[in-house]
Amino acid sequence: MTTTTAGSKRWLIVLGTVIMQMGLGTIYTWSLFNAQLVSKFGWELSSVSITFSITSFALAFATLFAGKLQDRFGLRRLTAAAGIMLGLGLILSSQARSLPMLYLLAGVVVGYADGTAYITSLSNLIKWFPKNKGLISGVSVGAYGTGSLLFKYINGSLIDSAGVSNAFLYWGLMVMVMIVIGSMLVREAPVAVQVQAAGGPAAPSTAGGLRAAVSAASKDYTVKKMLRTKEAYLLFVVFFTACMSGLYLIGVVKDIGVQLAGLNIAAAANAVAMIAIFNTAGRLILGALSDRMSRLKLVSATLLVTAIAMLTLSYATLSYGLFFTCVAAITFCFGGNITVFPAIVGDFFGLANHSKNYGIVYQGFGIGALSGSFVAAFLGGFKPTFTVIGLLCILACILAASLKPPVQKQAREQGISLKPSRHTA
Repeated sequence: MTTTTAGSKRWLIVLGTVIMQMGLGTIYTWSLFNAQLVSKFGWELSSVSITFSITSFALAFATLFAGKLQDRFGLRRLTAAAGIMLGLGLILSSQARSLPMLYLLAGVVVGYADGTAYITSLSNLIKWFPKNKGLISGVSVGAYGTGSLLFKYINGSLIDSAGVSNAFLYWGLMVMVMIVIGSMLVREAPVAVQVQAAGGPAAPSTAGGLRAAVSAASKDYTVKKMLRTKEAYLLFVVFFTACMSGLYLIGVVKDIGVQLAGLNIAAAANAVAMIAIFNTAGRLILGALSDRMSRLKLVSATLLVTAIAMLTLSYATLSYGLFFTCVAAITFCFGGNITVFPAIVGDFFGLANHSKNYGIVYQGFGIGALSGSFVAAFLGGFKPTFTVIGLLCILACILAASLKPPVQKQAREQGISLKPSRHTA
């Protein structure tokens, strides 16, 4: 397939990826099912809510192996199979009558399938648009957030009309169809697209050729080579902190509104819709903005805002307006960081092995999903947990501001003068 033909296919691939990501993002409606499952089966709320933590951890764990599976089976077959697996996990959850069965089906199976399709379709789309990694990542990850917002109303209606168990059945069927249809529209990005977009090959005898050679070398980072750089571990720390701050807040926002801001249950529930809106807005706005400025400086700024909001929740007397301002700020920044980080990993370690490399860094999401709850259990409350997360965000802010991509160090070692990229400097 020629480069011209490849370019003409890109927007169809965007459509397919968006459809898939919307289906995958529906798992973030899980909180709608907690109280209904407790009411039907008499389980403890805390036990039921663990399901989503298992889903999040399985999602992140799946990204470690998704790249290798894509190499073996191809993107279309892998994402279609993941869609079928995810749908079946939800459909079979409609028959679950015990917590272990719910953990296995709605937790492990659904999470693993979701993570497999998420990372591979996202990485593939970024490869099609290497000059606009931030914007296109925002489109893909924004679709993921939009799916959760849309299905908040669809799944809520299904629960009310058909009951919680049947809602799993219909949800699974719809998601399976969406992901399979989306998988039929995608096509793996050929290497020619990436090379041309990066500026094409240049003669090695020129300064431009030397810069191109170093730039090309940055695309050769395998997982093993990436793990030999300190930047990989520092990016993991920053990403982990960004994820823990957002995921912890999302999981307890209604309780915070009631206990710390003195809101009634109905008013506090409005925060759930606000999270979906600002989370999606952050993905779209900050993703596009990251193509016009340093991505790391942008992440550093979002972490500073998150730290201020977290410390405000911990120490300030919360009014209705201040509570919702903090929630909006944290979720906006969280959504943006989730979007910008795939592009940062591409900037640092290239696109050739992006799904595998980002899969390593993405473990910060799964560990972050669990860590906030563990910190809260250890410290015994919301306020000290917010303080710890706020301080971690300040540390991560400093790290993000000081990080440089390995390609710049490689250039200096070879005596090549490279101007820092506005995306990574």
